[in-house]
Amino acid sequence: MNQIPLGIIGGSGLYNMKELSDIEEIKVDTPFGAPSDNYIVGTLAKHRVAFLPRHGRGHRFSPSEINYRANIYGFKKLGVGQILSVSAVGSLKEEHQPLDIILPDQFVDRTTRRVSTFFGDGIVAHIGFGDPVCHSLAGFVWQGAENAGIPVKTGGTYLCMEGPAFSTRAESNLYRKWGLDIIGMTNLQEAKLAREAEICYVTIALVTDYDCWHESEEEVSVDIIIATLTRNNEKD
Repeated sequence: MNQIPLGIIGGSGLYNMKELSDIEEIKVDTPFGAPSDNYIVGTLAKHRVAFLPRHGRGHRFSPSEINYRANIYGFKKLGVGQILSVSAVGSLKEEHQPLDIILPDQFVDRTTRRVSTFFGDGIVAHIGFGDPVCHSLAGFVWQGAENAGIPVKTGGTYLCMEGPAFSTRAESNLYRKWGLDIIGMTNLQEAKLAREAEICYVTIALVTDYDCWHESEEEVSVDIIIATLTRNNEKD
């Protein structure tokens, strides 16, 4: 099988990519168990890409249940060198409004139940993670969005929480006091594992709501997230 240079991870509301052509479905076995789903390999703008729905088709896995190691290992096995991770996030700042698209460049980890390394069991290694996303790939994403006339913000910090419950109001306001920008449940583990696997990684964060801190906006719910993602995923 030929190497596939680009991987795309779809988050909530993005379980397939209708723009793909010449599609084949590939099951990948890994030492860490099964990935979230089979990889959908196809052609997008004359390039071969591998697409994986993070939660599985039908949204079968909660953020804490996702086998992040298997997902990233599977991409590596397919020859992927760059990953675009599309993710739903809540906003922690007034200026980040629903339907905004953000390319964060930092992460804060508030998860407690997840394995986020390939190392251990006799393999001892450490990675540099001061800059957790690939700046050159983020630049390409921004330029592509610019060429397509889609506004995209660059920079900011993504807080990764455990879930599946959303934040309490006290937590949401605490994160705002820390100066954080957006909040989600999945991308920290992906970024760490991609770094260990020497895969370039970028988060494309789709803002769906104001978490629960905003007094004049409706409190975040699954219905709000899906409705906003449906509108946002229509952007080419």
